[in-house]
Amino acid sequence: MSTQTRSNHIGRKISRLRELKDMKQEALAQALGTSQQTISAIENSETVDEEKLIEIAKVLGLSVEAIKNFSEEAVFTYFNTFYDNSQGTVGNYNICNFNPLDKLMESVEQNKTLYERLLESEREKISYLEKLLNSK
Repeated sequence: MSTQTRSNHIGRKISRLRELKDMKQEALAQALGTSQQTISAIENSETVDEEKLIEIAKVLGLSVEAIKNFSEEAVFTYFNTFYDNSQGTVGNYNICNFNPLDKLMESVEQNKTLYERLLESEREKISYLEKLLNSK
């Protein structure tokens, strides 16, 4: 079987996409109101009726074009383009490169220090006012 024929085998594409979606043949069959044997036959068919393909695409949450154009090579290429860059992100997802609890504790310590400074300032004001009152 040639690569060209294999790449256009719609049944295999449906099978692989179903597996990637972590769906069993039985679940797909139930969603389509058919039997597991029918799904097996579809997945072994090189071509699939357009109406059936539309139904399958809807159940898988994909477009018909996504099924027709699916290739595992493209999937691997897509995922291999993600890399860890120096800005702490992978793809479009942010990665926390510090411990949030450490940051929280730093904040608590800073607040504690600021509160102690505020108390000391208030004590100095009271002390100053007491001196003023006693001197009169």
